[in-house]
Amino acid sequence: MQQPFTSRDVVSLTGITARQLQWWDERHIVVPAREGRRRLYSMEDLAEVAVICELRHRGFSLQRVRKVMRFLQREFGKRLAETVSGTSEYHLLTDGKTLYLETSPRQIVDILKNARQPMLTICLSDTVRQGHAEIRAKKNSGTSRSSSLRKLRQAS
Repeated sequence: MQQPFTSRDVVSLTGITARQLQWWDERHIVVPAREGRRRLYSMEDLAEVAVICELRHRGFSLQRVRKVMRFLQREFGKRLAETVSGTSEYHLLTDGKTLYLETSPRQIVDILKNARQPMLTICLSDTVRQGHAEIRAKKNSGTSRSSSLRKLRQAS
C-alpha cells in the first residue's frame, strides 16, 4: 500500500492552503481517510486535488467544481482518479452551462463545431497523469515531498 499524504504534504505539493483543504473535506469534495484527527490523503485523493486546482485555475467556482465531481461520480460510479487512470483520454468540455465528458476525438470535434459559444476543454487524464508522475519523481529522486506541483500547474 502507498504511504498516505498528510494535509501538510498536500498543501506543500499543490500550493493550496490548509484551510481550503479542510473546507473541501467539510463539503465532501475530497474526503480523505482519518487517523484520529489527522487527515490522510491517498494518491487518488491527491489526483482529485490536482484536478480541482486545475479547474479553479481555469476559473471554475467551487460550486461548479462540486457539480463536475458529482457528474463524474454519477457517470462512472467511481472516483475521478480511478476513472481516468486507464489508457483512454478523458476530456471535460463545458460552455458554462452544460458539461460533456468525452473520450472520442470525433465527439469532441462535433461538440466544438456545434457549440454556440466558446468551450473550455480540460484533459482530465493528462492532469491526473502529470500529478502522479510529479509525485513519483519526487519519491524516486529521494527528495522530500515539499517540492510542489505548483510548477506543473504554472507550466500548463
